[in-house]
Formats: sequence, structure tokens, C-alpha cells
Amino acid sequence: PSASRVANTLRAQLAYILINDHGVQLHPGPRSYARSWIRDGSMIGAALLRLHHPEQVRAFLEWYAPFQFANGKVPCCVDARGADPVPENDSHGELVYAVADYFRYTGDTAFLRAMWPHVTGAVAYMDSLRAQRLTDEYSAGAARAFRGLFPESISHEGYSAKPMHSYWDDLFGLRGYIDATYIATVLGHSSEARDYAAKRDAFRSDIMASYRASMAAHHIDFLPGSVELGDFDATSTTVGVAPVGELASLPDTALRRTFDKYWENSEKRRSGAVAWDAYTPYELRTVGTFVRLGEKQRALSMLDFFFQGQRPTAWRAWTAVVWPARATPKFIGDMPHSWVGSDYIRSVLDMFAYDRASDSALVVGAGVAKRWVREAPGLKVRCLGTPYGTIDFDIRARGDSVVAHIGGALRMPPGGIAFRSPVDGRISRARVDGRTVTPSSNGEVVVRQLPATIILTIGRTR
Repeated sequence: PSASRVANTLRAQLAYILINDHGVQLHPGPRSYARSWIRDGSMIGAALLRLHHPEQVRAFLEWYAPFQFANGKVPCCVDARGADPVPENDSHGELVYAVADYFRYTGDTAFLRAMWPHVTGAVAYMDSLRAQRLTDEYSAGAARAFRGLFPESISHEGYSAKPMHSYWDDLFGLRGYIDATYIATVLGHSSEARDYAAKRDAFRSDIMASYRASMAAHHIDFLPGSVELGDFDATSTTVGVAPVGELASLPDTALRRTFDKYWENSEKRRSGAVAWDAYTPYELRTVGTFVRLGEKQRALSMLDFFFQGQRPTAWRAWTAVVWPARATPKFIGDMPHSWVGSDYIRSVLDMFAYDRASDSALVVGAGVAKRWVREAPGLKVRCLGTPYGTIDFDIRARGDSVVAHIGGALRMPPGGIAFRSPVDGRISRARVDGRTVTPSSNGEVVVRQLPATIILTIGRTR
């Protein structure tokens, strides 16, 4: 019962995504945003895949992909007038990511083969973008921070007044190269797989070098949103952690400082220590990021704060912009907002289970609140979608014991299933199916066979 708002809001967001659909088109909203962006569509698609609606994702991609331009450029959005030619350089990687993500959840090789020309076209166009910043003028001096990146764009709406070199674009481009390599490997295109892997590694190196150069130029200790501004934008930086999956590659100290700073600012806003004007609920992405950073209590606190911004409360939905006073007569964007809803779905599902890119482990329980498992009947999850199939698990805590039953119709991830206790404290004893095991240094109990029963003793020895 203490998690009812979490579950009910999850169902509501899925309903609003489906309601806002326009035939095969995924729309982020019913009014102002009654058109399709690949940016929104890729994230909405990720939410739909985890909640067992792959047919919606496939139909959307089969409709959207043919709008790709002859040179491989993927349009940022499509409406009744056709494809929008405005350059937003995140779109190319997002299409490739969405295609690969659909395959990860369905194993639909025929679809992957049909999409292959769109994948190769998107990669060719990304190559042409990078080539513009690989000339001699970007090899030294202040211009070195731009080397190998995509050119300026307005994909980030904060840069609509003046295009910037946005790391948002580069991170999604990197995801595109990662997934193009994956798709080529699955389809047996070994030459392209080697070529794309080399480009992936070079781009990753250029992005990380650029981050360091921009931080030095602006004398900042956090990851900036763009090269030239050195701006603080944790909501944008989240994509580097998920869905791009570069937690292990991003400069760790700067990444953690970015979200420490975001947390500090959020605490002041939440407590009333500072006056705030408005916020966009895209910040819901930070909940999933905190989970992946091992900051569960921050994730739960932020979720509680965002619940206060639902408008109207009974709808369990968010507008595009939330003002402190509900009656503020200012712009709120669309309501319910499907892209915001997808941010909620992905972040909340990460609290229960997420695929960790660094070791291909499925992490279970990293964001589960202690109160959810101490209250009868405990936590029950059924048929949660993952890239490895569906997972089921129950968790219940009594006294100093935590008991978890894990099963489901899934193949074992390469890194196993890494279970984290929802009850804080040192694990003094861990057993899997009656056998004593040793938790990892970060407190995870790794399971490599299902079904499995995990019993943990917290906080004392026997």
C-alpha cells in the first residue's frame, strides 16, 4: 500500500501514452505536441517495450524511418506537412537506438534486416557530421574542445535562440554507433561491425576529451551541457547514464559532482530555502540516474517531490512545466505529457530492475524502498520486461531478514542477476538456495541460475 502511488502513476502514464497515440504515430502530447519526434519516440518506445507493447514501437519505426533523407539524415520530427528539415543532431543516433532496442526486447531479426539500410544511412550521416570537426583547425588551442564532435544544433530547446555544441547530441550519437555495431554483429555484417566499433571508440574518446577541455576552460567541476557555455544541466546529462550507458566512461568525479550539485539545488527548492519559479518534469530522469549511481534515498526523495507537481492530482499526470502555485496563469505545455510520462516509467522501472551496461548484469532491487518490503504483503513484481526476457520477483523483510524469490521467463544475462537488499545495513550472511555466498564489495548478491531464493541477514553475525 505504501507504494500504491508509484504503481498507480505507472499505469496512468502507460495509459496516457496509448491515448496520445495517433494511429502508428507516437505523440508526446495531445495538443501543442501533436506531432512525432524521434527523440520523444525513442524514449516513449523504451517505456512501451518494458511494459509489453512492442507492436506500438514497431509500427512507429516502420512509419518514421522512411522519412529519412537521401543523405542519411534522420528528421527531428514529422507532422502532417512531412519531415522537418531543422538540424537537430541527436535524431540520427536515436533512430538507431530505437531500432536496436526493439530487437533487444523481441528478437525480431526480420525487422532488423528491414531497418538495416536506415541504420547504415544514419551512421554515414553521423560520420559526415563528425568530419566537420576533425579538420586541422580543431587540432589545437581553444577549438580543440570541439574536435570530433557533432556541429551546433538546437535539439536541446534551451539552445533554440542560438545553436550550441550540445553533449546531448554527441551522447545520443555515441549510442547510435554502439547500437549500429550491435546490429551489424547480429546480422553478420562483420566488416561494418569492425568499422562501426572503431568509430564508436574514437567518438567516445573525443567526447571525454571534450568534457575535460570544456571543464578546464570554464573552471567548473561538473559535466557541462554544452562545450561553449559550460552550463549546468543535470537533466540533460542524465542521458549519458541511461539510455546511452556510459556510466563507466564518463569522468566519475565530475559526474558525481554534477548530481551532488543537482541534489543540493533540489533540496533547497524542496525545503523552501530558495524561491523557485518553475521546473520541467523531464527532471524525472534524475530518479533513474540516482538509482544507477547507488543513491537510492535521493531517488526516493526526488520521486516524492515530483509527485507534488502532478496536475491535477487525481490524474496522476504532469504538465510540461510545473509552477509552484497550481493556479499560476502561465504556460504549462501539454497535459498529460507522454514524454514526461516515459521518463517516469523508465526511472521507476529502474528502481526495480535495470540492465547495467558495464558488465551486462541485470540489477534487481537497487531502488526499492525499505517500507515497501516491510509492509505486508511485501513487494511483488510480475512479467517486468528486460532485454533478457521477463522477470518475476517477490521481496519481503521481517526483523533482520530479507527474503527474495526470483524467477521468470528470461535467459541469464552475461553478468548474472545482481540483487541488492532494499534494507540498508551490512549483510552479515547471504544464502542462495540454501548455500552460503559472499556478497560483492558493493553489497550485491549475484545469481546465475533461476529460480532462486535469496535470504539475507542484515546487521549482525550468527
